[in-house]
Amino acid sequence: MGVQPTDGSRIPGIRRWSPEFLPKIYEPERVDQIIDVSQEEAKMMMQRLATEEAIFGGMSSGGAVTAAGKLATTLEKGLIVCIICDRGDRYLSSGIFTEKF
Repeated sequence: MGVQPTDGSRIPGIRRWSPEFLPKIYEPERVDQIIDVSQEEAKMMMQRLATEEAIFGGMSSGGAVTAAGKLATTLEKGLIVCIICDRGDRYLSSGIFTEKF
C-alpha cells in the first residue's frame, strides 16, 4: 500500500509525485493500492498517537497510521504493519501539540 496526500494537502514526508519526478528506485508493481490522506487527518492522528498511545511521531506517521486504519476497514481479516519512522519533536514549535483536539 502507498500513501499520498489529498490534493492541496501538505504532509511533511509524504508526497504526491507526478510520474516524471518519481525516484528511480520506485517500483510501481510493488504498490497494489494507494490511499489518500488529508493534512487534517494526518495531524489529528499524530495528536492521537501522542496522547492516547504515547507515540511521539511526526505528521507523516499520522498519515501512515490513518491510511492503515482506512485499509483495515476494507479487510475481513489480516495483519497490517505500520512503521513509525519519524519523530514529533520537530513539530513542537509549530503549536500542533498545544491545540485543543
